[in-house]
Amino acid sequence: MADIEYAFLADAAEARPGQKFAVIGGGVSRLGGANFPMRHPHLALVVGLAVTTEEMGRRTDLRLTILTPDGAQMASAQASVVSGGPGRAEGGRDQVLTFALDLWNLSFAVPGEYTIRIMIDGDEQKLLPLIVEQRRAAARRTTRRPAGPVTPPFPPLPGKA
Repeated sequence: MADIEYAFLADAAEARPGQKFAVIGGGVSRLGGANFPMRHPHLALVVGLAVTTEEMGRRTDLRLTILTPDGAQMASAQASVVSGGPGRAEGGRDQVLTFALDLWNLSFAVPGEYTIRIMIDGDEQKLLPLIVEQRRAAARRTTRRPAGPVTPPFPPLPGKA
């Protein structure tokens, strides 16, 4: 059975089979908002699946479940992956198959510790915690203009004004 080499959340990610992957804002473990339910526009789950040459060409079933702080299922997804490439008999090597799953418009009902459960072929392989916090709304700043003429911080050069 394939194993998870790594798994993490990011603001955005792009992964193409057999190529390098790109991540923006990797290592997300905490989100926050002033009001609940809170909708978060986008997260990416990046997973590196370690596949041996004996597993090349075999189907691997993946399941992702997001659990609420009280353990209820909030969202889920499933997919089947077949890794390509030469097996050991053809001179192949073990490899890490990287993929990114986009999670759009997640709605968090309450603050707390959410859990992302990743299962491979029915076995739980990885748990990722995601702390969702309630934060105070930022105070609005108002800037007042001084009465009278405004003086620039540096006077203009002579003849250049």
